[in-house]
Amino acid sequence: GKIRNINAVTVRALISRWLQDNPPYTGTGWEPYPLSLRIVNWIKWLLAGNAPVEGMTASLTQQAHALSRQVEFHLQGNHLLANAKALIFAGTFFEGKVAGRWLQQGLGLLEEQLAEQVLVDGGHFERSPMYHSIVLTDVLDLIQLGQLYRTGEIARRLGALRGTAGAMASWLDGLIHPDGQIPFFNDAAFGVAPAPGAVLEYARNLGAARRFADSAIQHFDVSGYVSVHNHDQVAVMDVAPVGPDYIPGHAHADTLSFEWSLFGQRVLVNSGTSEYGISPERQRQRGTAAHNTVVVNGLDSSEVWSGFRVARRATPFDVNIGQAGDCGVVRASHDGYHRLWRKVTHTREWRVMPGEFRVKDQLVGKF
Repeated sequence: GKIRNINAVTVRALISRWLQDNPPYTGTGWEPYPLSLRIVNWIKWLLAGNAPVEGMTASLTQQAHALSRQVEFHLQGNHLLANAKALIFAGTFFEGKVAGRWLQQGLGLLEEQLAEQVLVDGGHFERSPMYHSIVLTDVLDLIQLGQLYRTGEIARRLGALRGTAGAMASWLDGLIHPDGQIPFFNDAAFGVAPAPGAVLEYARNLGAARRFADSAIQHFDVSGYVSVHNHDQVAVMDVAPVGPDYIPGHAHADTLSFEWSLFGQRVLVNSGTSEYGISPERQRQRGTAAHNTVVVNGLDSSEVWSGFRVARRATPFDVNIGQAGDCGVVRASHDGYHRLWRKVTHTREWRVMPGEFRVKDQLVGKF
């Protein structure tokens, strides 16, 4: 929404300044992730009917070339999808053999990564509602690109992309609070990804939104989240693994945490994420005490360390979801404290019923 309010003269000045201050292949601006975002944004601006700034088109080809030579296989996850999206945008926008290679490289990455990263319940495998929203927006942008280039390679994948986006939109719709915003599980904050309402509207406009569930309890059993709607209450529970074992960089020690809204307003929330890096505040926000769950012996349930590292991780087990009349019941355990000398099992039960919300914790072991 903010970009629409910047007039074309300002945008042209910003692009000119970037071209002047960032000579090819030097500086942070030529790192693969910034390249991925800029390539897509510049091409979107051109596709909206704006004439290119002097030097802009040549720079775009250099940026796409630079990206094609430094795809982020070392980081994987949402970074790889951002790289794939940018290569597809550049390969579709430009013509010729080189552009064709960018396109094929991007399409190959996209197909492989969507199959790996989007779980069968629609959740993104990094288990962050924020990154889920970012990746869903990436998929929706590719759908719109396919609609613009009806004879292009990307258009042939519209059916599959709409199916993926529909599942992801259903997941997002199921987890948001009554205030329309995401819960804070793992790395998550407001204002980084587009707001859920805008993403879901985008999906609807592109024919990529399923009929959303209206059941009182939704269990996304593969990604590991549960939402319970009961009269004036909404509770969202984390019974998920911390993320993919090989890239848990966005994970927090938040197993069996939850968020709770009453009368449309958030009452119990996790801390969320305000910064990256290796600061004490980053460490605090990733720790168990920053979340609505139980700390044992002053330790984190998963061993989060440095800025994006996790050692021994908590795994949920014995997850049970049920409904007894007007009462929703969710129960689960985790093994994160089994690393203690006397193994400790944390079991939590949530009961959501009209006018009442109960959380019962049981710790078994020596602590």
